[in-house]
Amino acid sequence: MNKILSYLVRGIMITSVCLSVQAVAADAKPVSAEGQISIDIPVTLKAANVVFNMDHIALNGDLPIGMKYMELLNKKMKADKTSGKIIGIFHGPAAYMTLNDQAYNANRKVTTGNPYKGLVEGLIASGVQIEECAVSMKGNNWTNKDLLPGVKVNTGAIGRLIELTQEGYVQIQP
Repeated sequence: MNKILSYLVRGIMITSVCLSVQAVAADAKPVSAEGQISIDIPVTLKAANVVFNMDHIALNGDLPIGMKYMELLNKKMKADKTSGKIIGIFHGPAAYMTLNDQAYNANRKVTTGNPYKGLVEGLIASGVQIEECAVSMKGNNWTNKDLLPGVKVNTGAIGRLIELTQEGYVQIQP
């Protein structure tokens, strides 16, 4: 079991490094002779359908890494005129990130409101589809009224991830 966990952790770390490199490349400017970065293999995607499996909390300070990667990839795809779609599926321990302020406060036992609300709303406004898992909702006694506007509800995250993978979506596990 420890060996399987070790492989899983390594896979997540490799995915994170690859996404970080992609994010740097997305912002890289043409390099002068004295420049710091020389791109040997430029990556410009013609089409990409990507699903982010948001099943756990991964933060850089207070910033959710998965949501930041969704934002960076979305900007890169628009800049490169890449066709396709980005979907973020929230479930399990990360399911609460799509809650409205009132439900967030009740769930997290705080009075601050949902600090991720602006990120989720910005992603939706920019064309990223954000989904919440109905199984996670049932387990937490949430209803559709508890979600931020624009968040869609799927039957179950695991089935949805399988469905999208079978449709050719690439799964990112930040």
